[in-house]
Amino acid sequence: QVHLVESGGGLVQPGGSLRLSCAASGSIFSINAMGWYRQAPGKQRELVARKSSSGSTKYADSVKGRFTISRDNAKNTVYLQMNSLKPEDTAVYYCNADIERTPGYFGDYWGQGTQVTVSS
Repeated sequence: QVHLVESGGGLVQPGGSLRLSCAASGSIFSINAMGWYRQAPGKQRELVARKSSSGSTKYADSVKGRFTISRDNAKNTVYLQMNSLKPEDTAVYYCNADIERTPGYFGDYWGQGTQVTVSS
């Protein structure tokens, strides 16, 4: 089995910062891409940021310049540094990873989600 465990969500005032972490554990041969998605009430889940094993990154336009994704491949962990947070960033944030459990066999895995609330 594979588990993704997120941490770091919470309540923050507009303009503040939070750092999310997501650690993958279990039967892992390698990890391809890792990333973060979010889902606000009444909206579809959307990509926030994603980072490949080679280091290439992709960000949603709405977070460019404010959020930074990073990875510690030795720890199978991905981070999301969120600065200059806005009320519209309020959502449940989900970690996602494309994991190779055995050579040649990849699966798409999700964390349980962590709530981020930006409010004064």
